Amino acid sequence: MTGKVKWFDNKKGYGFIISEEGKEVFVHFTGIVKEGFKALNEGQNVEFELSDGDKGVQAVNVVVVAKSEE
Repeated sequence: MTGKVKWFDNKKGYGFIISEEGKEVFVHFTGIVKEGFKALNEGQNVEFELSDGDKGVQAVNVVVVAKSEE
């Protein structure tokens, strides 16, 4: 599934993604696939999967993707 980062707090390690369907999805830094410091920036395009956690649905296997030129 794809979406765009709505916001991400680097200090707290979490934020939200807006899915292509327009739904807000929680994302924790542990769900980001990246070496080193795991963070996202507002407006980044991402691909992710959904997982049912203890506190509801959240994004996992989050990967930043470059926006294609059209």
